[in-house]
Amino acid sequence: MTTHRLLAGKVVIATHNQGKLREMRDLLGPYGIELVSAGELGLPEPVEDGMMFSENAAIKAVAATKASGLPALSDDSGICIDALDGAPGLFSANWAGPGKDFAPALARVQVELSKRDATTPDKRRAHFVSALVIAWPDGHQELFEGRVFGEIVDAPRGLGGFGYDPIFRPDGHAKTFGEMTTHEKHGIPEDGSAGLSHRARAFHELAAACLRKPS
Repeated sequence: MTTHRLLAGKVVIATHNQGKLREMRDLLGPYGIELVSAGELGLPEPVEDGMMFSENAAIKAVAATKASGLPALSDDSGICIDALDGAPGLFSANWAGPGKDFAPALARVQVELSKRDATTPDKRRAHFVSALVIAWPDGHQELFEGRVFGEIVDAPRGLGGFGYDPIFRPDGHAKTFGEMTTHEKHGIPEDGSAGLSHRARAFHELAAACLRKPS
């Protein structure tokens, strides 16, 4: 049985991605935690050579906690497209190139789908994955994962979110993630149920295990 540890005080968000950082700040806002990013601390980005999202998340969290001496929270996430045999998957960020310009990545998705004659919604199934890892300086780690399923639309829609959000429409919704507000995408419902996005769903599990709201 896993013994969960309370996350409190000052925490490093192990990312240099501003979009991801904004979402993590929104999610952690109600819990009274002081946040600083790896980018703000000038920490180097470790080589992510894991074979799973959870492994890459752990690599980043462990590197950040060792460098800072603080608990670190890391997310590794990506989009997996059925017709592309799960690609881009772990390499979702790589498709955007060193400049992290996702416009060519979005175009590449459409080209690759066309090559495989994936032109109808049933052939454009996809899901986002988020793996959240908390690492403490003493070596303790905890992992939480979330997924959301949907389809790839035929052209980018919306300017919200980041990454592949403009081409992903989650099941049961008319809007892409790019067309949704921040609250629509990853807001935590008042009834305490999980939010919509993969990151919100992973965070829901993390919050239940490791976070407490200030009284």
